[in-house]
Amino acid sequence: MRIVMIGSGYVGLVSGACFADFGHHVTCVDKDANKIARLHAGGIPIYEPGLDDLVARNVAAGNLAFTTELSEAVAAADVVFIAVGTPSRRGDGHADLSYVHGAAREIAGALSGFTVIVTKSTVPVGTGDEVERIIRECNPAADIAVASNPEFLREGAAIEDFKRPDRVVIGIEDERARAPMEEVYRPLSLNKAPIVFTRRRTSELIKYAANAFLAMKITYINEMADLCEHVGADVQEVARGIGLDNRIGAKFLHAGPGYGGSCFPKDTLALMKTAQDHDAPLRLIEATIAVNEQRKRAMGRKVIAAMGGEVRGRTVAVLGLTFKPNTDDMRDAPSIAIIQALQDAGAKIRAYDPEGMAAARAVLEDVDYAASAYAAAEGASATVIVTEWDAFRALDLARLKAVMAEPLLIDLRNVYPPAQVAEAGLRHVGIGRPGTADAGPSLNAREAA
Repeated sequence: MRIVMIGSGYVGLVSGACFADFGHHVTCVDKDANKIARLHAGGIPIYEPGLDDLVARNVAAGNLAFTTELSEAVAAADVVFIAVGTPSRRGDGHADLSYVHGAAREIAGALSGFTVIVTKSTVPVGTGDEVERIIRECNPAADIAVASNPEFLREGAAIEDFKRPDRVVIGIEDERARAPMEEVYRPLSLNKAPIVFTRRRTSELIKYAANAFLAMKITYINEMADLCEHVGADVQEVARGIGLDNRIGAKFLHAGPGYGGSCFPKDTLALMKTAQDHDAPLRLIEATIAVNEQRKRAMGRKVIAAMGGEVRGRTVAVLGLTFKPNTDDMRDAPSIAIIQALQDAGAKIRAYDPEGMAAARAVLEDVDYAASAYAAAEGASATVIVTEWDAFRALDLARLKAVMAEPLLIDLRNVYPPAQVAEAGLRHVGIGRPGTADAGPSLNAREAA
């Protein structure tokens, strides 16, 4: 199949490279000439494990190409995917569809013969209808079928998710789209991946409904963690106890500082706005959004409380800046709200992240970036684990204590058992564990008293 991917960002590049690896001929199109030049030179504009090798292999095989010229690529295509950004629209929270609509107009002017146009971007219900309307308005003679095929990729595991998906969802209105879409995904038949065909609007809603449910599950266990701290229970044991119920499942039951990233924040907000516009408000999703935003700010207050309530002039080491491990994505990362809360209280921040520091510099000010976790902790009054990178899972805690000014580890991801931290001579403050609701004053503060 000849496939064109409009947009060479996270979804477009990963999807295009994976389709090429299936043996399809894929052309990724992007208006950003610098990005395309970088891809031609072998560079990858995002961090995703294994993507550099996947792209290089398929470029060398002749299955993957990059261009800024949409017209020639689309004219030769059997299937054109729209994989452009749909950020939250400033001011009202609705998804900004200007890039999707712009792509539809450009595609319309380049079509030649029957072509399936597929929205891969996360879009509100009814977007496929509008894409089809725009194309037919711009090119009444266009022979097209417009489909929906949402992505379900986890940053950090996107290639595995694409090649071994839980399911592939395809929404169509024109039956002519079925055969080409089946051919696009035929290589997955060996893995027996379920391919679910639905109506187009149903497909669009499935994506939002899935992300909102997972965001709600994260927020639920985070609120349980708060309750655990107050009643003397352990949230990790609670999560295990309920997660063993196969009606609930263990995934997304890890308490922490709140969700962030490129999907959950904007998708829950867009779904909430869509529901309100259709007079069918989703109260659980509204509460999920509010609780998650409050939680990020509360984590800053938790750190301050653990340090005795006074952080002015003291150094806090922050380990992990990205919203999750194995990505360089800083969008809506909990670290942003936590660091800003600490800075507002007068703390000095020294941070380390294996991949996210370049992106962090664009959104955080007055942060000292270190070359390692131990360099970040040098002279710090507290070390805070915000993102659970593998690099932070086996720290030499005795070494950490030796370089710190005060022996305090605040573990917002519950990476370490409290006993192990105590054995190294560090005071431990975690999430959802007995004795952490009121962390109390720092060791130095207690000794001074």
